[in-house]
Amino acid sequence: MLGADGRADPPPAYLWGPAGSGKTHLLHAAVARAQAEGHRAARFGADTAAPWTPPDPCACYAIDDCESLDAAQQASAFSLFVAAASSGARVVAAGSVPPVDLPVREDLRTRLGWGHVFALLPLSESGVRSALRREADRRGAFLSDEVMDFLLTRFARDLKHLMAQLDRLDAYSLSAQRPITIPLLKRMLDEEGAA
Repeated sequence: MLGADGRADPPPAYLWGPAGSGKTHLLHAAVARAQAEGHRAARFGADTAAPWTPPDPCACYAIDDCESLDAAQQASAFSLFVAAASSGARVVAAGSVPPVDLPVREDLRTRLGWGHVFALLPLSESGVRSALRREADRRGAFLSDEVMDFLLTRFARDLKHLMAQLDRLDAYSLSAQRPITIPLLKRMLDEEGAA
């Protein structure tokens, strides 16, 4: 199918998997990449009130939490597919179930399932450890195995929550001008609990 500019329309991409598998992260990355390339991009989802108004022109539409879209949001999502078809924009979407199992209107379900469909799995524990270590190294912070064990046994194991803990811990470590250790982590948690 050719878009308005005469180029082949990029097929949509749909990502599905359980919470913590990285779907939202990848949607944000798609939007950020389009913006880094000098294009306008927009992210919408169940947390975005309808009607959705994307920038014009828009090169990338990201739709998150497809399984939770209400009727008005489903109509807006379908409108994004129509706009993408006429402009050659890319559509990337995500949900917790495959397109065929989405509780959405049929015309939206078929469009979500028309292109590339990828099932995502959460990282294994070794993968989570590796990702946390890489992020800490990128920041110039050192996470000992003991601190890593503490994080993995006391917090939700999905990467989103663990990265949020690392953000908080890194900021606290910098403000205290101390390296990241278990006593420092416990002090941070105690101060947050007292607040």
